[in-house]
Formats: sequence, structure tokens, C-alpha cells
Amino acid sequence: MSIVPALSRLPASRTENAEELGNGGWAAWLRGHLDPAWRTSEWRQDCWLFTGSVHEPRSSVALCRTEACDTVVSPANTFCPFCKEEQKRSPLPAAEFARAFVPVRNRVAFGGVPEQCSFTKDGQRCVRPRHCKELCATHYTQWKTHTTRKAVGRWEDTAVPYADTPACPAPACPLPGLYGRGLCRHHAQRFREHRRTHPDADVAPWAAQQPPYLAPHQFSLLPLPEPLRWEVLYGLQQVDPWLRIFEPPQVRRMVRDLAETGTLIGDITDQQMCPRSTVAVLRMLGRVRTAVRAGHAQYTGTAPAQDDVLDLRALGQRSRTPAGIRRPKTIDLRTIRQPWLRGLLRTWTLQQRPDADEFGRTLRGVELASRALASRPATDDPAGLRYDDVTAVVEAFRTALKLDGAPAGWNYRMSIASHFFALIDYGRRSGTAGTLSAAFVRDPALHRIPEEEANEDEIGKAIPEPVIRQLDVHLHLLGLGRARGQRSLAPDDPQLMYRTLYILLKDTGRRPLEVCSLPRDCLETRNDQISLVWNNHKARRHRRRLPVTTPTAHAIRTWQERRKQLEPSLPPAGADYLFPALTHLATRPYLHTSYLSETLRHWVNSIPHLHAEGTDTQGNPLPFDRTLIYAYAFRHSYAQRHADAGTPLDVLRELMDHKSVSTTQRYYTVSLKRKRDAVTKLAAHVVDNHGRPRPSSEAAYELRSVAVPYGGCTEPSNVKAAGGSCPIRFQCAGCGFYRPDPSYLPAIEQHLNELRADRETAQAMDAAEFVISAFTAQITAFEQVTDRMRRRLAALPATERQEIEEASTILRKARAGHTHALLPLTPVSRTDPT
Repeated sequence: MSIVPALSRLPASRTENAEELGNGGWAAWLRGHLDPAWRTSEWRQDCWLFTGSVHEPRSSVALCRTEACDTVVSPANTFCPFCKEEQKRSPLPAAEFARAFVPVRNRVAFGGVPEQCSFTKDGQRCVRPRHCKELCATHYTQWKTHTTRKAVGRWEDTAVPYADTPACPAPACPLPGLYGRGLCRHHAQRFREHRRTHPDADVAPWAAQQPPYLAPHQFSLLPLPEPLRWEVLYGLQQVDPWLRIFEPPQVRRMVRDLAETGTLIGDITDQQMCPRSTVAVLRMLGRVRTAVRAGHAQYTGTAPAQDDVLDLRALGQRSRTPAGIRRPKTIDLRTIRQPWLRGLLRTWTLQQRPDADEFGRTLRGVELASRALASRPATDDPAGLRYDDVTAVVEAFRTALKLDGAPAGWNYRMSIASHFFALIDYGRRSGTAGTLSAAFVRDPALHRIPEEEANEDEIGKAIPEPVIRQLDVHLHLLGLGRARGQRSLAPDDPQLMYRTLYILLKDTGRRPLEVCSLPRDCLETRNDQISLVWNNHKARRHRRRLPVTTPTAHAIRTWQERRKQLEPSLPPAGADYLFPALTHLATRPYLHTSYLSETLRHWVNSIPHLHAEGTDTQGNPLPFDRTLIYAYAFRHSYAQRHADAGTPLDVLRELMDHKSVSTTQRYYTVSLKRKRDAVTKLAAHVVDNHGRPRPSSEAAYELRSVAVPYGGCTEPSNVKAAGGSCPIRFQCAGCGFYRPDPSYLPAIEQHLNELRADRETAQAMDAAEFVISAFTAQITAFEQVTDRMRRRLAALPATERQEIEEASTILRKARAGHTHALLPLTPVSRTDPT
């Protein structure tokens, strides 16, 4: 097919390429750079036909979702048209319908094996497929003609059984050529339409240029003119490694919309080239055009690497996300004002081929440095740079913002600074920046970015328990809509998978990576105690064990049973993981944490209402900030939940698998604001050692008292020693400086139980009477304090009593995060001569 008519449709800005495209050099270059081993089980180069295979895991092709149906569909995990109509009329849910329905068709679907014509004569049966009345198309026509004309005799007398089925002359067409001019029904109809505008057309050359009758899992490039046909094939081969799933229906629609196009290297936009295309088709077209333009740049000797605009996809750079989609695809280096710095970044990118994250941070550092140097004189010459210029660059890093304008964290600013100076070091080592001044070097002592102290009022990332209860109510929405993995699994499976992930995050407090990478057999039962076996990747401690509740174990086992049924459709690399990777392109064998984060974000945004604690001035519930709900925040919630329940700090450290107690304390430290609010509520309910009210101001509560095990203490020497120097060795019940409040009730109750147990032990040991009396006096004094506090609380209104309980919980949590030695005693050995 000549490309001259196609070239006439090129935009005016591309007319200079007409001669180049018309002489066949560009098409020859494309043919020479095609991969002959590209999808050999699906692509037929001889007839330009792609047929998706159900055995190719990276193609969105599968059998019908109905288990008893063998029709090939695309995309995967869908019903064929016949089963879809039946499913709409069925009252069964989709999953149950797919298991129970057995299709019985009155006609043969595409690709099936048709029944044989029933006409038999002289012991020979016609081999052609049935069409109607159990007869093939030819015999049915003979029967119908004979019956309509009421001819004499039997029509069978003149009919003969056929021993072969003629093929349609269209390349690779699977339908029999039983209709006019030896064509199949599909091509016979299309040829009749063609003859209306071309009365003298011959069927043979016309059929040779026609694509076959296409099923949903097929596409053909025959309708496209040259060199567009070669451009599309080259582009598809180039973008195939970047796609999670190759979808033939999208390519077929793209080919349909490109039928009136001459080439992909024009300057018009994708939308102008294919105005009727959907978003998915335009996305595929954009990827193909990016690859074709990169190839054309190589063909003409103007590859992007030699320009100031770098095509990152052409350089092999892909994103670290599971999809591997690189955004942006191109980078304009002309935003870097210094030519030497621009050339250094370009050379480093071409030679080192960094990944997307490393390149992005280096580029950000170079842009900030370029902006800082542009305001200083003589910075275009690398030999004239001075020590002060380095100081200006580091100052730009200290005040750097994120790309969205938000304040950048210390780690981010340190990272872009490190990447920039690593680029400078590379330039010196490689000789790329050989003329760079020796004075342009960072001083480790002076050019530092100091780490900022965290704002204590902003500490505490835990999701409040009332908000978690609201999330539990809307758990049925998790995994619906835009959940990652829906294309790889049936619709019900992502919901079950992500619900299991959510339950694990909430109930175990493990990090997102630790949950996503759980081993397949992650439950262990010993002595009726169920434990979760997990790996601490951060600390490199593997095969850790965490006790879990029965409901959590039940959720895991439910997903394990479903996962066994999904085994044939999952990538084999993830066979050892509870949540395996959903595609063969995944960089890890288990589910990527970005899938989990994205699905959680979509779920949280889909919940109609999420209320925070408290109300506004009109009494309406306050909305909760949804950005505070993310996967890692559930680890903080797990820690605070245990701290609120009174779990000892050393036990919580073990549950969190921390080496240091100080690390655990950071997970549930109460902010100053919440602590001040709690102090305000409880200061009015302080009592003395006799249970009499001793209210104090907030300042006195904080400044003139210290927390001891069973209350506050105002004894000056003990306050000065931060609670470590009690003159009477913490016999609080008999001390006039003792100031308990309702937040200490659980601790006092626990101490009372210990005193009663010690008294029983002393009596069993036949201890002296004064020992028994001492225990009894302490028990009586503490009981007097607790009884009076409880009576005072019971007399308060319910709302005020609830506020005091919440304030008590906050102060107990704050005290749990600060430990001190209560009784600094030195044990004395029996063999000590003293």
C-alpha cells in the first residue's frame, strides 16, 4: 500500500519529513529494530495478527469466569457475553453463579468446535458445520429453495455431502468460506459494502488486505498503512516491558482510531490524532508514540540524550512503583541555568543510568543549587566558583520546600544535599567537571543541615479508637472500586485480601512491609496459644513470634483457604507468601506496599463521614482529618491501645520488637496540649492521704509535685530528686505529702492486691505482729482513699465523670512513657563483711 496519500494528511510542521518517510528508510529502520522473539506464542508476523493466549500471564486474556465455560475473554476475570446475559437474569451472586452455572448454547461461540452437518447420503456424512435445521449453510439453502418453490421430488436426491470445508481467503480468518465468492459471512458482508463504492473490485486482492474476524482477545495491524503499521508494532514491542498487563482490546481500538493516520511522529496531540478514543486508549497511544519518537530520534541522529530534553523512558529509566510507569517522561534541562552544571547532570544520567528515585532527588538538588548560584556573580564559569558559593548552595538546601510547596523534612533536605554533592564528586572523579574550582567543596563542620527538634505538641500519630471503630463499620467498602489488583483477581478476592491486610495492621501493629511480606504459613499454635510468625526487615530479625487473638487468626485462615484456590492464576514467584505479587512484572514476590497504601487511601476517602473526638460550638461532631489515616499509623494505634490498657512498658517493648524502651515510648507519648487539658480536669480532684479534698492549681500540680507509684508527692526533697528520694521509703498511705487523684486508682488497686497477698504470706510465715499490723494499716489507709475518691466521682454528672476518665487515661499514658528509679537501693551480699 502506498504511503503518499497518508503523507498528505501530515501536519504542515512535519512536511519536511515527507521525503524521508516516503523513501522507505524509516520503515526499513523500524523493521531492522524489531524483536523477532516478541511474544512468539501470540504474535503472527506473516498476517499481522495478535491472538492473546490464556497461558501467557502478562496478557489480559483468560477463560470465561464461569467455571464450566471455555470461551476466551479479555480482559480477564469477566463473563463472556452469553454468560453475562444469564448472570443478569440470575438471582445468584456473581461468585456463586460462576461456580454453579453450566452454559448450554444454541449456537457455537467464536473459537469453539461446531457440530457437524447432519446430511448423510450413501453412507457419507457432510463434514461442514451446522448452520440451521441441523444442516450446513449450503444444504440449508438447498432445502429452503426446494421448499419455497415447491419443487417436485426430494431435495436430498440432488444434494451431495461435502468432504471439505473451504477456508475464508482473508489471512488467518478462522471462519469457513461458505458464503458469496467463497468468503465467510463476516467478510462477505464487508465485501458487499466495499463493492458499493468500488464496483469493479476483485475479491482476491481485497481479501488479502483484510484482517480476520477478530475475537475480544485479538487485534490485527493489517488495516494500518505503511509505515504506520511498522511504527505501531515497534512501539508496542518497546512499551511491552513497561506494562503490567498487555490488553489486546485496547490495541484493537487504537488501531481502529488510527486508520486515517499516516504516521505517529507528527506534532499533533494524541487527542487530535484520535479524537474518539477513550482515556485508556489515549494512554496506550501516548506510550507507543513516546517509544516511536525516541526511535525516530535515533534514526535521524538526534537522540534525546544529545539534546537539553532528556527522554527518561528512552534511557531505560522506570519508576520504582509496581506499575513501572515513569512520570514525567521527559525532563527539560534548560531550567538549569549554568551550562557546566547542566552538562554534568546530562553526562551522569547517560553513563550511570540512575533509577527514578535517585535521579529525582539529584535533579531537585541541582535545580536548587542552580537557583542559588544564579543570584551570585560569575557562576557560569566552574573555575571561578568560591567557598562562599558552596555556603549559598547549602543554605538553599536548608530552606528547601517540597515540589508541592509544603515544608520539607530534615531527611528530605539531607538527601537532596547528599545527592547533589555526590554528583559534584562524580564530576571530579570522571573528569566531566575537570575545570571545577577546588574551592567549591563542602566543609563537613560548617555546611551541615541541623536536625530539628520534633514539636512535642505534634507527637502521636495514632488513629483514635473511636475513628477505628468507624472504619470497622465501613469495612465492607474496603477493596471496592479502585482497589489495586482487581484486574488480576476476581472482584470478590481483592475485598477479602485487603480486609485481611487491614485486620493485620490494626490487630498486630506490624509495619506495612512486614504485613505484606508475611510467609504463607504464618500461624503457629503452641499450648493453645496462636502466634503470628513474621520477619522484622528493618532490624533484620527474622522468624519473630507475636501472640494474636482468635478473630485475627480466623481472618488469616479464611484468606489462606481462598489463596489456595487462586494458586493457578498467581505468579509462581510469590508461592511462599501469604499476599503474593499480583503481576509478573512486580519487583518483589509479595504484594507491594504501595498497593496497600493506595487502596487504603481510596477506601478512607470513600467513607461518607468520619467524626473526630469532640464537637464544635453548635454541638455538631467535628470531621476527622482523613490524611492522618495511613498504613503505618495503625502501628502507633496498636502501641497506644496497649498503653491505655496498662500493659507494662517492658512487655510493650517486646510486643513492638524494639531493642530500646525509649523507642517504644515515642509511639504513645502524649502531647503537651492533651496533657495540660488532662491536668486541668484532674487538679480539682486531688485528695490527701485521708481522702480529704486537696484541690490545687495546674501550676502546683505540675511544679510542686512529682509522680510516685500510687499518686503525687509534694515532699520538697522528693520533688527535687524527681521522686527518687522518699524519706519514708514510699509508704505513701501514711504520708502527709501524699496527693493521689483519680488517674491513680488502677495503680492503687493493684498495690492493694499486692499488700493483701503480702499480708497473707506474712501470716503464713508466723511473722511478728507489728509486721501484720503495718500491712493492715497500709491496706486500710489506701482503702479509705479509694473509697472517698470513688464516692466523689459517683456524685458527679455522667458527662463530667466520662471527661475525668478520659483525662485519667491520658495521664496514665504520659506516666507510662517516663520511668524513673523509685528506690535506689544497693543490695548487700550475705558474705559482705559489713
